[in-house]
Amino acid sequence: MKICVIGTGYVGLATAAVFAELGNDVVAADMDKGKIDNLNKGIMPIFEPGLKEIVERNAKHNRLHFTHDNKAAIKHGDVIFICVGTPPKDNWETELLYVENVAKEIASVIDSYKVIVHKSTVPVETGDKIRSVIKQHLKHEIEFDVVSNPEFLREGTAIKDTLEPDRIVIGSESDRASEVMKKLYSHIKAPIIITDIRSAELIKHASNSFLATKISFINALGQICERTGADVEKVAEGMGLDKRIGRAFLNAGIGYGGSCFPKDIQAFINISKNLGYDFSILKATHDINESQSKQYIDKVKKYLGDVHGKTIGVLGLSFKPNTDDMRFAPSIPIIEALQREGAIIRAYDPEAMGKAGQLLKIQFCKSPYDAAADADALLTLTEWNEFKRLDLRKIKSLLKNPLIIDGRNIYSLEEMKKHGFHYISIGRKEITP
Repeated sequence: MKICVIGTGYVGLATAAVFAELGNDVVAADMDKGKIDNLNKGIMPIFEPGLKEIVERNAKHNRLHFTHDNKAAIKHGDVIFICVGTPPKDNWETELLYVENVAKEIASVIDSYKVIVHKSTVPVETGDKIRSVIKQHLKHEIEFDVVSNPEFLREGTAIKDTLEPDRIVIGSESDRASEVMKKLYSHIKAPIIITDIRSAELIKHASNSFLATKISFINALGQICERTGADVEKVAEGMGLDKRIGRAFLNAGIGYGGSCFPKDIQAFINISKNLGYDFSILKATHDINESQSKQYIDKVKKYLGDVHGKTIGVLGLSFKPNTDDMRFAPSIPIIEALQREGAIIRAYDPEAMGKAGQLLKIQFCKSPYDAAADADALLTLTEWNEFKRLDLRKIKSLLKNPLIIDGRNIYSLEEMKKHGFHYISIGRKEITP
């Protein structure tokens, strides 16, 4: 099948690569000429495990092509995926300008039946808007269908999530379009849900909002655990064994970040408000998440004292492991707050230091051990597997003080006690040497 993908961010690039891997003829387009030139040279714009290999393999076999000419890509595709950015406005409403611009380009080019799929996270009723924009700008009377096919990939596992999704949601008002989409996904083994477009659009926002709420719930529970001497890890384990709840996303820490949860929660709050509903539980989810980094900063100052002139080692900068994405990363407000009070920050991240360098003025280190050297305290802000395998004896010998303030509960209390650390984590008891 001939496929066009407009937008080569996380969603667009993973979508294009996977459909090419499944044997389709894919052209991916982006207005950023520099990004396209790099992709044609095999240089990825993002770090994502397995992405470079799958892109190179399919480019070699002429199943995957990149262009900065959107119109040429649109002409190529029988199915056109809109995967452009939908960033938040200042008031947190979703910016749909890029989606609308692509819709106008589609209208100016198509001369035969096309299935136009919006995959970006958008407010409910966006499919109606796309259809209206295309109809308004069509040069000739051409048949087309609009489909909502929300993505559920996670950064760090984007390729796996695209090839092995929990479910495939197809929002369509047309049997013809539904059949095209089912054929397109026929090689992927996953339940397919066929629904109307508006329900499909809501499924995406509802899913992200529920998961974010689960994170904020366990973070709030962590505060109760700290006040009572309970262990949030054991509480989460006990909750998670209930099949109605599950263990996933019950990990206390410094809060969620990234390109999805923060903006999607706020967008859904605004969508609900515009529809006349006060979604108060989502407001609480957002507020709890915002408070996590502030409470962590208070922890640092409580156990380190006046941070002015003190050296603080930081392990992890990206909002989660296995990605270099710094968007809404909790590390940013934490580091900036400590810098304002005069702290000297030395940081290491396996992948995100390049992008972090555009946002933070700190000293970047060559290794976790370099970050720990002569530091008054060591902070863990991202749960990279590399940090879980550190030589803790060496870390202790390098630190000026054996103080670790763990924002991701990477280490076990028993291990920290064994090695003689002063160890502070989230929702668990303090370990003293």
